[in-house]
Amino acid sequence: MSAYTRYAAAVLLAALAMGCGGPHSVPRPVPRSTPESTSRAHAGAPVAGSDRLSFTLVASGDILPSHPEVLDTAQDDAPHDGYDYRPMLKGVQPVISSADLALCHLEGPLGPLTGPFTGYPVLQAPPQIATALKATGYDSCATASNHALDHGVPGVRRTLEALDTVGLRHTGSARDATEGARPALLRTPGGARVAQLSYTYGTEGGRRSGIAPWTVNLLDEKKIIEDARAARRAGADVVVVSPYWGTEYRTAPDERQLRLARALTAAETDGRPDIDLIVGTHAHTPQPYEKVNGTWVVYGLGDQISGVMKQPRGNWGTLARFRFEPPDRPGERWRVTKAEYIPQLAEQEPRVRMRNLATADGHRQIRKKIGKAVLSRGAAADGLTMGS
Repeated sequence: MSAYTRYAAAVLLAALAMGCGGPHSVPRPVPRSTPESTSRAHAGAPVAGSDRLSFTLVASGDILPSHPEVLDTAQDDAPHDGYDYRPMLKGVQPVISSADLALCHLEGPLGPLTGPFTGYPVLQAPPQIATALKATGYDSCATASNHALDHGVPGVRRTLEALDTVGLRHTGSARDATEGARPALLRTPGGARVAQLSYTYGTEGGRRSGIAPWTVNLLDEKKIIEDARAARRAGADVVVVSPYWGTEYRTAPDERQLRLARALTAAETDGRPDIDLIVGTHAHTPQPYEKVNGTWVVYGLGDQISGVMKQPRGNWGTLARFRFEPPDRPGERWRVTKAEYIPQLAEQEPRVRMRNLATADGHRQIRKKIGKAVLSRGAAADGLTMGS
């Protein structure tokens, strides 16, 4: 990291802390050259090979921080000037922070501290969302989406700089070819290494044309498998793919999702699957969880943070939680021994708040509809249950 970048990161860190009401919850900056990190608060000495321990992974859906209602709430929640997204996430924070590893999906670029901040069709969100995601307990964010290039390469740079500053790993978009070729490789408390890979079906208005291909990853079966194998060679025990795919507001996966899920879960090297988990976003509503070729696929997690959407189901979401156990022998696959979904709702009044519907009072019909969508492809028979 250059002296200029260190100075810029320090300035951004101070500003992000002020924008969220104080510096107490903001981690120190992390250099962008760091190839691997240990997940929050569980840091310890690396654990060797066969001694690696089981871990719990949580993944959530689309984070839309620049919707008008979300922006207004974040501004109202800030004790001083700026934006504070932490109260918005307080209702689901216990689930996220208690996981050994928590993955998010950030839709759209982050802007400069002075804005402007805009919603659809050209997104740009306050960088304070990065502070809130880290404080809530997330470890890594997928950044490949159709809005990733809404502000071109400068928007990608600002976004990743903000995530770096608060210590959040990221994957799916990049500032240079070297960064683009590197997955987010994270270490769990028990020593397991988990790689997160992120891809999008495309970008708005074809903005990727004429821009270096590593700026944002596009969904491509061959590339995803190649990247997964590279992550395994780099030491990943578990490879997680975060695809941005599917048809908006449709609870059933479309044909492309089904075809790609079959192909990705069938890919193997020396008899071991190349991909261990798929957790999808983009549909803005929960879609089925399903075991395909022995691998869990979440076709759509729904939304994590959203304002008023085109359809009420756009405020529904799920948190996916999976327990991974180490293999009996080195080199074999890690096993999912517990699979759960946790229904959630982005309440809009009086302020936007994320509610854990597994523990919250009311919303029985919404909880039931989310469960119907999630279980519609037979996941209950493979052991999926509703968590809390």
